[in-house]
Amino acid sequence: MGRFEGEAEDREAGAGGAAAEGAVGVGVTKAVEQSYAYCRDVARSRAKNFYYSFVLLRKEQRDAMCAVYAFMRYCDDLSDDLEGTTPETMAQWRRDLERALQGEYRSHPVWPAFHDTVERFRIPRQYFFDMIDGVSSDLSPKPVETFADLYQYCYRVASVVGLTIIHIFGFEDPKALELAEKCGIAFQLTNILRDVQEDAGLGRVYVPAEDLRRFGVDARGIAYTPGFVELMKFEAGRARAYYDEARPLIGMVERGSRASLWALIEIYSRLLQRIEEKQYRVLDAF
Repeated sequence: MGRFEGEAEDREAGAGGAAAEGAVGVGVTKAVEQSYAYCRDVARSRAKNFYYSFVLLRKEQRDAMCAVYAFMRYCDDLSDDLEGTTPETMAQWRRDLERALQGEYRSHPVWPAFHDTVERFRIPRQYFFDMIDGVSSDLSPKPVETFADLYQYCYRVASVVGLTIIHIFGFEDPKALELAEKCGIAFQLTNILRDVQEDAGLGRVYVPAEDLRRFGVDARGIAYTPGFVELMKFEAGRARAYYDEARPLIGMVERGSRASLWALIEIYSRLLQRIEEKQYRVLDAF
């Protein structure tokens, strides 16, 4: 897995670094406490069902999940604001991230808690730069020609989320990294299937062009045709295979984190199941 080369120094000894019980609050400044409170509010108001999977964790893990969620939520919001966000906006956010990781975090209320989380759980920093690269690509969408192209996009916007999360959950087996990557791919493929019409309206077509051609689907005018249904079945099967490969990850994280990870996977896999049960009518209100 070439993407993980060079992470050992950041990660230390390869183990996913869940913090010691009760660590949050020890030596935490008022600014950091206020930042965690801000992140909890963001997660509570924006994460919806996912927030309830967080409450199954220990407090320091729950707070860390909220901090990471708030960072990633802001990244998503920037990429979705096509009128207000420019490449320079994303470049500035990237510079803010670099400074925050050095302990300079005055530009946004998420940074103190985010920095504390990254340090406390020894999360490789490259994950967050990869995410910014991924969401930045949504500002000027380019055709996705092959599944390899789509995989790279899914890795940047979703697999890095899974990789970040398992550092908070804690793990020992290095294979957990591979499975977390696949779990993120499954999640993002599910998102793409659900949002195919909304994304097309924004000029974003994530389904690989090679697959569109194979099933005779025109990206310029997606309609509910037999070819479209077969295309969706194919992509759903691909997503389902990644879910199946990723499920052993639940048993690889710390015992106290397994219920939360199970809930996250269950929420997304049920969404895929719902798409399948609706006969892929994702062009209707969903």
